[in-house]
Amino acid sequence: MVLQKSPERAILWGYGSPDGAQVTVSVSGPMKYKSSTVTVEKGIWRVTLDPVEAGGPYNVTAALQNSSAMLTDVLFGDIWLCSGQSNMYFKTSQIFNATAELALASKYPHVRTIMVALKMSKTEQTDLIGVNLPWSVPEASGLSEFSALCWLFGRYMYDNLKYPIGLVESCWGGTPVEAWSSSRALQQCGLYHNEKSSQTDNSVLWNAMIHPLLNMTLKGALWYQGERNTNYHQNKYNCSFPAMIDDWRMAFHLGSGGETAVDFPFGFVQLSTNIKGSTDDGFPNIRWHQTADKGFVPNSRLQRTFMAVAMDLPDETSPYGTIHPRDKQDVAYRLTLGARAVAYNEKDVAFLGPFPKQILSAPMYVNITYDKAVAVKPSKDIFEVCCSQSQVTCGPESLWVPAPILQWAPTTIQIASSLCAASTEVAALRYAWRDWPCDFKACPVYGANPALPAPPFIINLYQTNDIRKGNNYTFRKANIFSSVSVNY
Repeated sequence: MVLQKSPERAILWGYGSPDGAQVTVSVSGPMKYKSSTVTVEKGIWRVTLDPVEAGGPYNVTAALQNSSAMLTDVLFGDIWLCSGQSNMYFKTSQIFNATAELALASKYPHVRTIMVALKMSKTEQTDLIGVNLPWSVPEASGLSEFSALCWLFGRYMYDNLKYPIGLVESCWGGTPVEAWSSSRALQQCGLYHNEKSSQTDNSVLWNAMIHPLLNMTLKGALWYQGERNTNYHQNKYNCSFPAMIDDWRMAFHLGSGGETAVDFPFGFVQLSTNIKGSTDDGFPNIRWHQTADKGFVPNSRLQRTFMAVAMDLPDETSPYGTIHPRDKQDVAYRLTLGARAVAYNEKDVAFLGPFPKQILSAPMYVNITYDKAVAVKPSKDIFEVCCSQSQVTCGPESLWVPAPILQWAPTTIQIASSLCAASTEVAALRYAWRDWPCDFKACPVYGANPALPAPPFIINLYQTNDIRKGNNYTFRKANIFSSVSVNY
């Protein structure tokens, strides 16, 4: 297995009897560490180890009177929890180039995996009800069933960090965010207990598959979920998802006695695609809500988070359904960029695609200035404008018309607003606001270097303080143009 390395301290716990008995825990290996003695209370003992530097292997022994238990081949490194629904559950054996990927398993003995069993509970559990895959050194047969995205992230991070990585998979296909959230988190969003007795019921997966892990010291968490919420409490996701992150952070911090950071880094995948040609707004709405309606992360509401944009990675021929694209390598790579910048504080690691920082609206056209250099391809309809005779807020249900790209420069794009009637003006602008906005790696706007896709956005020029609250938007109206800018 892998335990969290220094500067954090790993937590070990177990069962013992009788109450009041003394359990001595010792660590032996490359470095010498003093033993710790703790008392059994209510049948459980728990010890916080002294900080251990990355590496190993170590043996960890817990001894009580004449009995003992030993963990062997224990490494110390960084622990990442991987959770969500089916695209996180998606197996390594199902991805593109799966055979080649599985053949690499033996080259990464210091990336260790554990898979939590799919169980639910109406009450918070102290221990896991089941484990599908115990802590393991990777080998092809076991890894074939493990989360592809979780594994690839861990492997890529090991290549960068050069020390052990522990991966904890706890996910279940077809599940909403409500199932993974505690009741206290859901109550913040006006979501209260239901009685469906299924894996979609409020808190049942939090109770059985997350709460038992709270004793662990974590480095961070990865999340790929949201598809189920495109048609289930969709309009609450901009509250329920941030509330879940806040609650997980608080709970893991308290559960580990303060060893897991109270703001531990949280990475997630913005939804990919589902149905080509669909006009349903479920996917674009959830993509927006995943950012707390701000369009990018980290932001004032979702601090110490990072996001992999995946809308440009569709898989029209996936044998597992188009909602399950097989290219998890690019998704994992994009997540590693965010982790390196946000979790590991690497300087000069670009992990965000370009995002508008100023919008100028004039008769017949709109100029968009991005926060970084862009690489642009022509498009007639990836941008859309909402035309209005009054200063109104435009939403997804409003009348939107295509705004073709006219021209571009290193950091600006000019789009046409000529399809607006002469008596109207542009009230809002949106980009890539559809389920399947472009073909594979063929969206019109990427960063010039690295080639990360620009995320979707919807910006109301007259209500920017509502849409982008907390991000220092300013707005001014002149005779011939409107202007909005953002600093973040």
